[in-house]
Amino acid sequence: MRATSSPSLDLVFNLLSVRRRRYALYYLAEQTDGITTFDKLVDDVLAREAGSENRDEHRQQIQTSLQHVHLPRLEDAGILEYDARSDTVRYWQQPTLEEWLEHARHKEFID
Repeated sequence: MRATSSPSLDLVFNLLSVRRRRYALYYLAEQTDGITTFDKLVDDVLAREAGSENRDEHRQQIQTSLQHVHLPRLEDAGILEYDARSDTVRYWQQPTLEEWLEHARHKEFID
């Protein structure tokens, strides 16, 4: 379900309040056509969360949380469409979200 209007600030800040969801949004916003595969999204989030954990176990945790928590939340908000059958994530650009996402990225990675 694609949002037909800009999301409210309350919704935007709620969506950006979770680090893993922000990481997924950073990657999705970087895609010129707004489309990626679920596996590429997982790989990017894994790279951003690089740590000393077991890589395979960490990847599985990311897959599970994206599939069952974060992508459904973003889909319910009209930010993206996730098709598990085709392994495709389609991001719908939202200027309000992207404005705050850019602020978050700057603070998270530059400061």
